[in-house]
Amino acid sequence: MAAIKVDVPELIEILKVTPSEQNIMLIGKHGIGKSQIISQFYKKKRMKVVVFFLGQMSDPGDLIGLMHKNEQTGHSEFLPPYWWPTENKPIVLFLDELNRARPEILQSVQDLSLNKTLAGKELPKGSIVISAVNEGEEYQLTDLDPALVSRFNLYEFAPTVEDWLLWADDKGIDARVIGFIQKNHHFLDPEDIFDNQDHLSTGSGLNKTPDRRAWEKVSNLIKRLDDISELHIKIIAGIVGIKAAMSFKKSLETTLKVSPEQLMLNWNKYKGMLKSFKLKDLIFLNEQIIFWLNGEHYKSSQKPTILKNFHQYLLHLKKVKQTEAIAHLASMIENDKFQKVAGFILVDSEEILTELTEYISHIKL
Repeated sequence: MAAIKVDVPELIEILKVTPSEQNIMLIGKHGIGKSQIISQFYKKKRMKVVVFFLGQMSDPGDLIGLMHKNEQTGHSEFLPPYWWPTENKPIVLFLDELNRARPEILQSVQDLSLNKTLAGKELPKGSIVISAVNEGEEYQLTDLDPALVSRFNLYEFAPTVEDWLLWADDKGIDARVIGFIQKNHHFLDPEDIFDNQDHLSTGSGLNKTPDRRAWEKVSNLIKRLDDISELHIKIIAGIVGIKAAMSFKKSLETTLKVSPEQLMLNWNKYKGMLKSFKLKDLIFLNEQIIFWLNGEHYKSSQKPTILKNFHQYLLHLKKVKQTEAIAHLASMIENDKFQKVAGFILVDSEEILTELTEYISHIKL
């Protein structure tokens, strides 16, 4: 199934501009945030979102309602299903796992996607139908009728690592998890089956791989833990897989000794910590600083101090001739996903803008 790739900001724009009479189909693996983004977007518009996991549905009655006899007419008809809108307000139907659904359920979706009707009942005007399909050899999939697919606008949802990191920072995901994914992008999505490691194998032949939803579970597990023990690593392995858990354990032993908050709020006290930093450490620190600034993890009264210390950080990079680190910092600032940082850092400090000018090609403020 060929489709144009979109990331999180592009998906949100698609949701904004697509008329309600047009249906949307998203292609993507499980655990990458499709249902969460859709639910959050429409709930902000105060629209009810009904999510169906069609691959787990054995009876179309859950979708279309149950058949009964109308005692007045003697005719058989379908009762409205439990989710049917009673106030005649438009709703959003999110049909997940569409290509894992049984044929009889897909038949109901045919009518829904064409006429916004189910068993002869019409959805309120303005109602929206969005579906999602899984793609990959690890899934048991049903071939979809081309006539059904043609009724949807088709997009491959491929959120970037930056998309997840922005979301994770906003949702308060544990900093140790965020830091690990910043260093190890390949552990964010379930693209590989990892080999078993000694002492952690279940011997079952099953393989557990990490995904975005799983890392949120890890965060919820360790948030209240100051120290991560061997037992905790085993528990984490049951969530994200053995190789990811062992790499996470190793990353805990090599975390940076200074935080963006310490540098941006107390430069003179912590600047000495940077003496041993190599380029890879500075790149990681750059990312932490930008995400910290973008998340606005500071008081408005601290802005002058942050601007002063950010400038000092730039001068330090220049002094130690880490031009690649400066270029990396500039590239992050000019990324549209960090517009809040660009607006704060560049608009409010002419000194910083001057230092970064040669590295910035097309920032729009």
